[in-house]
Amino acid sequence: TPPGYHLQRGSGDGADRWLVHLEGGGWCSTVKDCSGRRMSVLGSSNFMKPLQFTGHGIFDSDEIYNPDFYNWNKVYVRYCDGASFAGDAEGQAQDGTTVYFRGLRIYEAVIGELMEKGLANATQVLFTGCSAGGLATILHCDDFSARFPQQVSVKCFADAGFFLDVKDISGERSFWSFYNRVVQLQNVRQVLHKDCLANKDPTECFFPTELIKSIRTPMFILNSAYDSWQIQNVLLPTSSSPEKSWLSCKDNIGNCNSTQIKVLDEIRNTMINDLKVINDKADWGMFIDSCFTHCQTLFRISWSSPTSPRLGNKNIAKVVGDWYFGRSQGVKEIDCEYPCNPTCNSLPPP
Repeated sequence: TPPGYHLQRGSGDGADRWLVHLEGGGWCSTVKDCSGRRMSVLGSSNFMKPLQFTGHGIFDSDEIYNPDFYNWNKVYVRYCDGASFAGDAEGQAQDGTTVYFRGLRIYEAVIGELMEKGLANATQVLFTGCSAGGLATILHCDDFSARFPQQVSVKCFADAGFFLDVKDISGERSFWSFYNRVVQLQNVRQVLHKDCLANKDPTECFFPTELIKSIRTPMFILNSAYDSWQIQNVLLPTSSSPEKSWLSCKDNIGNCNSTQIKVLDEIRNTMINDLKVINDKADWGMFIDSCFTHCQTLFRISWSSPTSPRLGNKNIAKVVGDWYFGRSQGVKEIDCEYPCNPTCNSLPPP
């Protein structure tokens, strides 16, 4: 089936400003796993329905809840390749049919069509994505910004896309192995950064820790240091056979005991350490909170509401806007350790 995207035209002073968002939805690392996606919204446009943007965070058309981007052209690019818009390969399914991994071509085709629909004339652009789409934003950021003249303000914004290469609870690098299978199966090597590939294994170059070292376009990293998806799937995958006390902690950080919180604090420390290179990048920004959540741009409750998470007394929408428009210098906010931030409490569990 053809790829798909949703486009809502901008108005007023937003008519020549564009927000392009890459959808997330995990990855698939085997032909069998990927075949399972064919009959779903993550594998075929046959199942994609119209979207309602109202109330959805950075897509909200209500100026009160989304003051900086409410009237921009907004694009939501649907995700159906299972490799962060980076795959370009084919595989044989067990029933003999061919599975096509075309994420990279989809990215190229969608951006090309959007250029014809007015993106080429944009004066300001924000390239975003969440989760696997956040990783895709990081992967494609420099390529995307290189498509515009130098005077156009193009910046990238990755939400919950800073996936860590950490061991699971049983001491295995199971997430690295998973990424390794994705990279091999879907032939993602061609989108990886050449300077990384010169020194490192391609799988290592698929992790944001390495990717951010060579990106030249201004970027904002939004992530929880206690990212619920990573705790549930990177630290505590089913393969690591977590014991019962970990299972309740995995569901809700409020159930974790002090020993378990120490393990989670170590993951936080790894993330903050890996993000240190951003301190030398003056035009980059970050908002690293301590809320047990994943993806915070697409929901009004986390993006911009009276109960949104705050750092330095600013919610995410304010900090991102300040960074994009250069309203304040050095927009780099890192939260204290869980459970220190009372503004996290209103977020629904993931």
